[in-house]
Amino acid sequence: MAVVVRAGAAPMVWLGVLAAGIGAVPEGVTGRRIGLLAGTVLFVVGAAVVALARRGRYAALARGAVRAGKYDILQDRAVTVRNWRRGHRWWLLLGFTVALGGSFAVPAAGGLLWAGFGTGLWLKAAWLGRREQAEETLLWVCVDRLDKRGGRPAGQAVRGLRGTGIAAGDAAPGGARRRTAALV
Repeated sequence: MAVVVRAGAAPMVWLGVLAAGIGAVPEGVTGRRIGLLAGTVLFVVGAAVVALARRGRYAALARGAVRAGKYDILQDRAVTVRNWRRGHRWWLLLGFTVALGGSFAVPAAGGLLWAGFGTGLWLKAAWLGRREQAEETLLWVCVDRLDKRGGRPAGQAVRGLRGTGIAAGDAAPGGARRRTAALV
């Protein structure tokens, strides 16, 4: 589940930083100083809102997780990330365009807000990872509950989660790539 949450974090942060950097070049309507201060506030507020949104739904799904069965289809981390990013590439491009346009009006503010949304997703995935480590189980959304675009990990179609041991799959708790120890 944390893999789906985390899939959009990196593109949103990097595209937001790029939009903020490009948007900080011209003076804009308000000037750079006010734009950067407004962008900083928007970054913090955006990250907090996204990180705290729907936590109750995530917690309820995590509490009701059942052990993954023999016939449950659990998808690799790389496939999940690729599907989510392919399915949402137009939304990412549209968000980048809006953030870039907003950054020209109020320098860097739109880009920093977009980066704040990505940071909020990363914080939510980290929160889920701490929960997974505490319960010593990885939480999975069944593939058939996610659509081809990656879906929403706590959307209406998701009625329950599956759990596996902490060492299962190629994802670490929190949706990060599992680091394998080098064989000596």
